[in-house]
Amino acid sequence: MAEPIRVVVTGAAGQIAYSLLYSIAKGDVFGKDQPIILILLDIPPMLPVLDGVVMELQDCALPLLREVIPTDKVEVGFKDIDAAILVGSMPRKEGMERKDLLKANVAIFKTQGAALDKYAKKTVKVLVVGNPANTNCLIASKSAPSIPKENFSCLTRLDHNRACSQVAMRCSVSSDNVKNVIIWGNHSSTQYPDVHHAKVNIQGSEVAAYDAVKDDAWFRGEFISTVQQRGAAVIKARKLSSAMSAAKAICDHMRDIWFGTKEGEFISMGVHAAGNPYGVPEDLIYSFPVQIKNKTWKIVDGLPINDFSQAKMDATAAELVEERDTAVDFLSQYHSPVCFVYLY
Repeated sequence: MAEPIRVVVTGAAGQIAYSLLYSIAKGDVFGKDQPIILILLDIPPMLPVLDGVVMELQDCALPLLREVIPTDKVEVGFKDIDAAILVGSMPRKEGMERKDLLKANVAIFKTQGAALDKYAKKTVKVLVVGNPANTNCLIASKSAPSIPKENFSCLTRLDHNRACSQVAMRCSVSSDNVKNVIIWGNHSSTQYPDVHHAKVNIQGSEVAAYDAVKDDAWFRGEFISTVQQRGAAVIKARKLSSAMSAAKAICDHMRDIWFGTKEGEFISMGVHAAGNPYGVPEDLIYSFPVQIKNKTWKIVDGLPINDFSQAKMDATAAELVEERDTAVDFLSQYHSPVCFVYLY
């Protein structure tokens, strides 16, 4: 059997991690023959909770799980890791300005980026989940100059899955019969779920999504707003943020990085925009359609973009530019490592 890989999850005492850790430890993400050392990183007040999570993981008696390490120290959490799933972040509280949220998260992700730079393997694959995910990912990457920028990505797979599901329900097919939807831009309410290149398999025949649904007004209106606002709708109904679906999307994202995407299919993830073929400003983490092979992603090139799509893509890029400029300004104010504190 292979040597164990080291995987860290931050915010490991939170509800997303609680839905996530079992799937990772069971082999659903990195493979059924890949032993794992799981490192659970959280803030000091959460260590007693982490002890309970450790006990539960032990009690699952999972053959691939070789060791579980709970810690509140970045030098332990990021030591020689192969994969980092950064779930923990400061959430937006009532009355909090977006710039205050950005400032708090710049402190967290500068610290974690610097720790990755110092302690992690240079081949580490880093997935940022904590919001604002795109900009947090950018800050972490900027703070880890010795790790290739291509190793950093942020989660828009949940939005991608939501879009697939909406189309599938509309066509009365299972979600695995829908492929090549795209989430462009920011993981926020400005994101653009695009189905102009999507296909739906109906009774063995691949049909363009617009032809399968036959309702252009729905695609340009309710469909987009449903996907954009889905997180808020879950919170309103459940009084808690998406956890089960977020954990599933994290698993999908990391599994695709590890094993690649299917031939002829692409998925959505937030990646560095440098060299992109769609005119998106380069110093951003922006969600694109990507294909993955040998743990390397490539933005899908050559997709025709109509005026409707271009306007939506530009709007979400503008929001990301504003976020980036605010965050980079805060970043320049930090000259020494800061403690990271987060809730979720």
